[in-house]
Amino acid sequence: MDFKYFEWDERFSASNGKAPFETLWDLFQQLLTIASGDVSQALRWLNELDKQYSITDQFEDGYGMGDFIEDLQERGYIEQDEESQQIVITRKTERSLRQRSLEEIFKNLDKGSFGSHKTQHTGRGLERQPETRRWNKNDDIGQIDSVKTMLNMFQHSNLDNLSLQEDDLEVYETDHYTSQATVLLIDLSHSMILYGEDRITPAKKVAMALSELIMNNYAKDSLDIVAFGNEAWQISVEDLPYLKVGPYHTNTKQGLELARHILQRKKYANKQVFMITDGKPSCMFENGRLYKNSFGLDRKIVNKVLDEAVKCRRDKISITTFMIASDPYLQSFVREMTEANKGKAYFASLDNLGGYIFEDYIRNRRKNVK
Repeated sequence: MDFKYFEWDERFSASNGKAPFETLWDLFQQLLTIASGDVSQALRWLNELDKQYSITDQFEDGYGMGDFIEDLQERGYIEQDEESQQIVITRKTERSLRQRSLEEIFKNLDKGSFGSHKTQHTGRGLERQPETRRWNKNDDIGQIDSVKTMLNMFQHSNLDNLSLQEDDLEVYETDHYTSQATVLLIDLSHSMILYGEDRITPAKKVAMALSELIMNNYAKDSLDIVAFGNEAWQISVEDLPYLKVGPYHTNTKQGLELARHILQRKKYANKQVFMITDGKPSCMFENGRLYKNSFGLDRKIVNKVLDEAVKCRRDKISITTFMIASDPYLQSFVREMTEANKGKAYFASLDNLGGYIFEDYIRNRRKNVK
């Protein structure tokens, strides 16, 4: 793997007021994400950065890399695995990486309503609308608009004989909140690190942040994660920091198929797939063998992917594709798939990928009610 070094960011300087551990911990978490949770690799990179930029020379009291590693162990961020005898990260670190990704991606975004997605359904909601309507027996009496109700009564009554009738009752409309099931598809094919461009690290950050968002703020929602390369397989939230790009082709068809099967089992009104990919499907299984073609877009493969997109549409599963490559040829395929599903596509830069996903996730899901 090739590395690019950029100008030193002064926010990591000891002069910024951070304690030595916090300064190194911030850097270490970034390196852990890039190293797919490999503690040894991340520490080697951190030592190289210290050598090149003299980070620890700025610390008072002679705090060094050895002190940092000792603090990592004492604070429960790393431990020795009994089977492999290797130093590994702990669940505490996995949670910290998710939280850090969430904070990083959310720094320029406004948070949505706590624990819910607003729709145009009316009924028992959390927020009153200014509009009112006639009361029916299923309405909450706490939503009665007393002023409008009294005005209705006065229209057919006089001061000597006030008569409140059922038809006089008016209630406020309220926003109804719904839950949704999401499958996040992550492309782990080799092309995600080709041409010196690291596309997998921001994809992992988004996945970790999205999982943390849902677990913290949208408890009624569900999130499943599927990785795909030559084939597709389901992973857990805890697996996210360790994801690596492999020597894989891109089996987009099987990724969508697995996502669809997962969502078919969910009893949710709203179901969606978020797919992060560089847009080039290059393989599929056919008669028990892997049919592959890395040279351009193979129409045989593309047509099978489009068929899967149509199946998702029939199952009322929307697909939102986050395309992280700028090749117009590949973008045309994404547009074709989006049209087949009647879904959405974002042609995002690596810097804006997280923002696009979270703006779309938090955006209100609206439906018309007869």
